[in-house]
Amino acid sequence: MTVAKGLEGIIAASSQICYIDGDAGVLRYYGYPIQDLAEHSSFEETVFLLWNGRLPKKHELESFKAEMSNAGGIPEPIVRLILSFPKDSNTMACLRTAVSALALYDRQSEDMSDAANRRKAVRLQHQINAIVPAIDRARKGQPILQPRVDMTLAENFLYMLRGEPAKPEESRAIDMCYVLHADHELNASTFACRVTGATLADMHGSITAAIGALKGPLHGGANTDVMKMLLAIGDSSNAEAWIKDALSKKQRIMGFGHRVYKTLDPRAGVLKQMSAKLGKATGVTKWFEISNRIQELVKKEKDLNANVDFYSASVYYSLGIPLDINTPIFAISRCSGWLAHLLEQYADNRLIRPRAEYIGPAERHWEGFEKR
Repeated sequence: MTVAKGLEGIIAASSQICYIDGDAGVLRYYGYPIQDLAEHSSFEETVFLLWNGRLPKKHELESFKAEMSNAGGIPEPIVRLILSFPKDSNTMACLRTAVSALALYDRQSEDMSDAANRRKAVRLQHQINAIVPAIDRARKGQPILQPRVDMTLAENFLYMLRGEPAKPEESRAIDMCYVLHADHELNASTFACRVTGATLADMHGSITAAIGALKGPLHGGANTDVMKMLLAIGDSSNAEAWIKDALSKKQRIMGFGHRVYKTLDPRAGVLKQMSAKLGKATGVTKWFEISNRIQELVKKEKDLNANVDFYSASVYYSLGIPLDINTPIFAISRCSGWLAHLLEQYADNRLIRPRAEYIGPAERHWEGFEKR
């Protein structure tokens, strides 16, 4: 057997959902380039694509959006659970716990038919979008808001977070971020989701496993660290000295490099444009300017390219989003991809059970304490 540490380069599944060419910087959902979807599609339309393998007709999209909007919000017991969380607890841990508990209040949680799983997928996508702002408001002592039926997922997210409707350009920015983060093949959280789903565990359990993987700092938390770096630098004039000092100390510059991409992450290019646009709209351009300068320096000094986390940091900050819910926003979006992979896994399931190379001691025999 050949061992690939971290399963690097190993093909672990066949999938129609997401295509990546890391050398050319290509990302497609069911054949559609991510740049095309980010510019023209909505998140709801992209979710339909991920779950059905095709873009919807107009009436199908309207029906799907209505189904999502009327999916019921957060059950009252989950609201009480969120209110009980310690105010200083990790936001991803709160999200993981709340999503796991949703199974207890879903009458179809153990129904593994395709029809039931698709109905649960709609509810889960709708509910996770509401739970994240609920966690933030609960820890601030603000009343938890339920989603409105007349709003999209992106509009509802900002409304439930802020307590008032957002500007159209702000909702569009969140919607575009949702599209960009929706799927990325067999990343750690998606693989964890498929491994769990392959046991025929319930859908809520599989999504909980994915959230647990995304919580890890090597997977989902880089954009928070990027923004902390931008805040520490403070001004583009300080960027060169700060970055060179960090590199001399062999510190990792967050938001650069990727296991798959050998060129610029195609999502980063879209987010860079959005960061510049939001900076102009808010009148605060320095976060984009610092980011742009860092990108130039890291490319020059280390030949590393920005990834999706790098410019999403300044985008979220420009929208007034608290740092500790950056990764949960990632989870909201990626939930659509997790659910797509679950539906694909269930449709042609086989238990995922790799082998391990044994490198322990040869055969030994038990001995009493006096001989040890």
